[in-house]
Amino acid sequence: MLTFLGFAMIATFLVLIMLKKMSPIAALVLIPALFCVFAGQGAQLGDYVIDGVGKLAPTAAMLMFAIVYFGVMIDVGLFDPIVRGILRFCRADPMRVVVGTAVLAAIVSLDGDGSTTFMITVSAMYPLYKRLGMSLVVMTGVAATANGVMNTLPWGGPTARAATALKLDAADIFVPMIPALAVGLLFVFALAYVLGLKERRRLGLLTLPGDTERSAEPAEELLVAAGKGPAAAGGGSPRTSSAGSAPSAPSAPSAASGASEGAAPAEDGFQGLDPHRSTLRPRLYWFNAGLTVALLTAMIMELLPIPVLFLLGAALALTVNFPHMPDQKARIAAHAENVLNVAGMVFAAAVFTGVLTGTGMVKHMADWLVGAIPEGMGPHMALVTGLLSLPLTYFMSNDGFYFGVLPVLAEAGAAHGVSPLEIARASLVGQALHMSSPLVPAVYVLVGMAKVEFGDHTRFTVKWAALTSLVVLAAGMLFGII
Repeated sequence: MLTFLGFAMIATFLVLIMLKKMSPIAALVLIPALFCVFAGQGAQLGDYVIDGVGKLAPTAAMLMFAIVYFGVMIDVGLFDPIVRGILRFCRADPMRVVVGTAVLAAIVSLDGDGSTTFMITVSAMYPLYKRLGMSLVVMTGVAATANGVMNTLPWGGPTARAATALKLDAADIFVPMIPALAVGLLFVFALAYVLGLKERRRLGLLTLPGDTERSAEPAEELLVAAGKGPAAAGGGSPRTSSAGSAPSAPSAPSAASGASEGAAPAEDGFQGLDPHRSTLRPRLYWFNAGLTVALLTAMIMELLPIPVLFLLGAALALTVNFPHMPDQKARIAAHAENVLNVAGMVFAAAVFTGVLTGTGMVKHMADWLVGAIPEGMGPHMALVTGLLSLPLTYFMSNDGFYFGVLPVLAEAGAAHGVSPLEIARASLVGQALHMSSPLVPAVYVLVGMAKVEFGDHTRFTVKWAALTSLVVLAAGMLFGII
C-alpha cells in the first residue's frame, strides 16, 4: 500500500507541476499532506514536517547566505571579466552561447556546490539569452546536466556518500570513473552544440553592438538580426520555433528595452552586466577575489560547515564593499526576492521529503524495486544499480539512496561475486538526472534566477539528463569500469 502511495504521490506531483496546474511550492506542501492522510498517518503529519524542516534547515540557511554573497560579488564586478571572456567567445551566435553555457557550468562546478554553479552561470548568461531572444530552458537544462556530471567529484557529495555507505576509499571509486565521466561531459558539450544549432536555425545569425567581426555598423542600443532589416527598424523578430525544438523565448528586444535585465552594450561588444553600475568596486577586486577563493577552499577542505562559511562570507563582503548601512540594506533588498523564492522552495520540499521518509514510503518503494530484480540478473548487479540510480536518485535524496538503498544493492551483488567498487561506481551515473530533481534545493536557485517555470525546466531537461546518465553508464561498461 505504501509503495503504491509513494509512486502515486510522486507521479501526481510531477504531472501537476508540468501541466502548471499548481505552483511548485503549493504542490510540494499540499500533495504530500493529502497522501499522508491517505496513508492513515495524518495525525503524524506535524512530526514529519518538523523533522523534514529540521534536516533541510542548514541547506536553506546555506542557500540564503550564498545568494546574498554571490549576489554582492556580482554587484561589485567580481565576475565581469569571466562574463566578458565568455561573451567574446559567444559573440551573437546562439550555438556558441549554448556551448559556452555548458563550458561555464562545468568549470564552475569544480567547487562542488550546485547552487554556486547555477548562480554564477545564470548571472553570466541570462542577459545574453534575453537580449538574443533565446530559450531560457535551454540554458537551465544544459547548466543542470553539466553540473550533474561534475557533481560526482569526490567533494561534491555522492562519491563521498557511496564511499561512506560501503566503507570504501573515495579515490578508488572516483579515479577509475574519470574516463566514463569524461565521455558524459563530452556528450553534454555535443548536446549543447546540437541545441545551439536549433536555436541558431530558429533565430538566424545575429549581431551585437560593436561586433566588428560580423558588422561594420557603429554600436547601437539594440540587437540586429542579420538580414532582418535596418537597425532603425528595431530588427526583425526571430523565426518561429520549429517542431521539436525547445520552447520558444521572446523575440530579441527592441531599442526601447535594450538596456533592460542589467545588460549594457559597450564599444567592444555586448556585456552581460552594466559596466557603469554604481555598485562596482574595482579597487576591491582582488580583495573580493581572494575572499571568494578562500571561501571555496574552506568549503572544499570542510574547515567549517558550509552554512557558517557563507554566513561569515556574506557578512564580511557586505561590510567591506558597502560600509554604509543604507547601502547594505539596499543590497540585501536587491537580492531578497531570490532569497525568499529559494528558501520557500526548500522548506516546502521539506514537507515532501518529510512525509516521504516519515510514512515509510521511500523504504517500501526501494524494497519493492530491489525485490523486483529477477534472480538471473544477480551477476549483472552493477548494471542494475546503474539503471536504478536514475529513478531512485531523482525521486529520493542522495542520503536516502546512498545510505538506504545502495548497501542492499551491494549485498545482493556480493552474493553473485560483484565487487562493491563496481556497485559504488555504477551508483554515480544517475547524478546528471538527479540535479534536476524537485528534491534538490539548488535546482530552485537555477529556475528562480533564470525566471523559468519549474515544470518547463523539468519537461525539457529530464529526457536529456537521463540520456546523459545512460551514456555514462554505457561508457563505464565499455571501459570495464562498471
